[in-house]
Amino acid sequence: MTTTFITGANKSLGHETARRLIEAGHTVLVGARDPQRGQRAADALGARFVQIDVTDDASVAAAAADIAAREGGIDVLINNAGVFGTHSPADRITAADAGEVFDVNVVGIVRVTHAFLPLLRKSASPVIVNVSSGMGSFAATHDAERVESRNLAPLYTASKAAVTMLTTQYAKSLPDVKVNAADPGYTATDFNGHSGPQTVTEGTDAIVELATMGPDGPTGTFRDRHGEMPW
Repeated sequence: MTTTFITGANKSLGHETARRLIEAGHTVLVGARDPQRGQRAADALGARFVQIDVTDDASVAAAAADIAAREGGIDVLINNAGVFGTHSPADRITAADAGEVFDVNVVGIVRVTHAFLPLLRKSASPVIVNVSSGMGSFAATHDAERVESRNLAPLYTASKAAVTMLTTQYAKSLPDVKVNAADPGYTATDFNGHSGPQTVTEGTDAIVELATMGPDGPTGTFRDRHGEMPW
């Protein structure tokens, strides 16, 4: 049985990823910052809730210790927790705004990955999936045919570019772990007021694909539901 831990799994992409992986036979651990929302989501899914705040060292360490004591280890880590941050124009963005976004979207991945690597290494085929975005792709944001080129969000896009590069570096540095990045695409979620044309199920296609690949699967890739993403 594959055991999968997902951060930010109480709603939207994380919740749908959990649902689909449970359907695929995974034992899923629902990670969320808010205990009430997290427990409610886990109960609805038939999963176990693990409280985690990816911006807090002690919280992340406690989550890892809880899983070590209960499950012993995990096979798949999905770093899904993320924030969009301020909608202020570029000339009003502050260092505090940047710190808030990067602490969740980038430093949070480092914090969780560091704490959970010992649990992953108990697996015969450990996998990490980092949820990135085409909004962080240089190629996509300069292609007038793509929606990413028409949206301005300096901090969010920069953080997701960092997530993708962090993914490639982890993949090279951790040869015993498959590490890939997923682009959900423009999906109807809270981030965009549910304006995205894709359903939340379509938005999780790449995440689920990367989370369920076999031991011969790729590492260091950046994929959306249609295949390899330009970057």
